[in-house]
Amino acid sequence: MFETLKNAWKIPDLRKKLLYTLAMLLLYRLLCFIPTPGVDASKIAEAVNRYDLLNYMSIMTGSQFANYTIMAMGITPYINSSIIMQLLCVAIPKLEELNKSGEEGRKKIAQITRYVTIGLGFIQAVALTYGLRADATGSFLGLIAIGFCLAAGTALAMWIGERITEKGIGNGVSLLIFAGIVARFASSFAGGVVNVVNNIASGTFLPVLGSLAVVVISLALIVGVVLVDMAERRIPVQYAKRMVGRKMYGGQSTHIPIKLNASGVLPLIFASAIMQFPGTILQFISANAANWWTDHLGSSTWWYIAINCLLILGFTFFYSSITFNPKEMAENIQNNGGLIPGIRQGKATVDYITKINHRITLFGALFLAVLSLLPNVVYKVAGVQLAFAGSSLLIAVSVAVETARTLESQLLMRHYKGFLK
Repeated sequence: MFETLKNAWKIPDLRKKLLYTLAMLLLYRLLCFIPTPGVDASKIAEAVNRYDLLNYMSIMTGSQFANYTIMAMGITPYINSSIIMQLLCVAIPKLEELNKSGEEGRKKIAQITRYVTIGLGFIQAVALTYGLRADATGSFLGLIAIGFCLAAGTALAMWIGERITEKGIGNGVSLLIFAGIVARFASSFAGGVVNVVNNIASGTFLPVLGSLAVVVISLALIVGVVLVDMAERRIPVQYAKRMVGRKMYGGQSTHIPIKLNASGVLPLIFASAIMQFPGTILQFISANAANWWTDHLGSSTWWYIAINCLLILGFTFFYSSITFNPKEMAENIQNNGGLIPGIRQGKATVDYITKINHRITLFGALFLAVLSLLPNVVYKVAGVQLAFAGSSLLIAVSVAVETARTLESQLLMRHYKGFLK
């Protein structure tokens, strides 16, 4: 990784892209400290500590939601809009046709996504501000002004992400989420170091052992995430030779790569949101009902662990069913004169690809379930609190690995000498 950065820094074009990316990330982080006018930030901080769902939102925005700055919504509305448009492209034939119509169609889908993002950010900001009674102005116009400020922050974050994607290195939206999560990790790490030093100075070594256990578990999880993120199942494909005019084409062997964790972090986000949503609603309705939910289905109970695991499995298979089409893949192989060695074309190929996809999806779902529930299990069994959620770790590591891959591919392009040299 460090060698890649060193080599990239020596190339003027890549150096400009790296500096541009760092400058835009710095701009984003500076904007995260601008407070939203007319907001009682103390009520937001109190609500984040009380409601699990709001605390999860704060984690995904790098603690900016707890501070309720103009970047409080962060890039979350853009992610939600992208997911909504992706699902609508599958459900609505007109949007599906537009999505498959080439570059112009995808540009129109992207433009619609931007409009949906701003509208969703405004509605979400107004609803949360009103629901948490955080409007210090107490007027309707003040509430609308807060909504416009937060929606403008979301639009600015979306613009920064798109500029990074276009002129920098890596995916801009992913890097913005990565920046927020890493900033939270840094503050947690600094606090942990201070606690360890204080415990050593006072002669208390038991908490130090707990901190060492957290470091070991964290490193093991990072290694596991990297291995799974880079792993893929390769389906071999053999293309037959064919004569076109006086030339012979085909005859080569290749493969179709299928990632072990193709669904990414979406099942974790959906499962966590569903499990935290009822408790948050009950806290608004009745304190007794909220206490019952916390005691029986809270994040520290075994029932929560079991139900969350089942939800992750279900969402992983659901996402795979709407994004992976074995029949279409088999038809593309057959139309290009290819076949999977030992498998007949047609239905046999579809069944073979489907079986492989189900096995890979099951492995990915189990990995996501372990990654999501391990912090809860460690806390329940050993009483050690990890400083991150499984989704945050998966996002941070995946973005870092993908950015490193992008940088390596850029280096490879610039060191390619061509067939004449």
